[in-house]
Amino acid sequence: MKQHSMYHSVLRVSSLVCALLLLFESGIINETTTELSQNTHRYMANAVGMSVGVKPTELNTYTAALTQKERELEAREAALRDREISVNLSTDSNRETDTSTYVLASILFILLVLILLNYSLDYIRAKENQDALPV
Repeated sequence: MKQHSMYHSVLRVSSLVCALLLLFESGIINETTTELSQNTHRYMANAVGMSVGVKPTELNTYTAALTQKERELEAREAALRDREISVNLSTDSNRETDTSTYVLASILFILLVLILLNYSLDYIRAKENQDALPV
């Protein structure tokens, strides 16, 4: 008595998707996928933003000039970081990958535990039903 419910299918598909995403994110197969996922993380983080307008005052103009200089400095740092990545000298990129890899690995582990628990409970229930049948 083997049952194939929607729950079983969802567990199997989600664990497969999580495993493939973990392989992609960790860069085990190809290092380029790690860089691609990091760039995607940065893009998604930069996509969320907000803007506000205020009346110009002396303090605001100084603050705006300082902010402009900081943005120029950040742009230079980003260009330098991009050059380091192209030469594979960047060391801080592994921290981003490690966090996402650990999260994905823990999700995959939880899904696998749920699948094993589900099948073991199905086996026990089927065995009880078989014992309860009259001979």
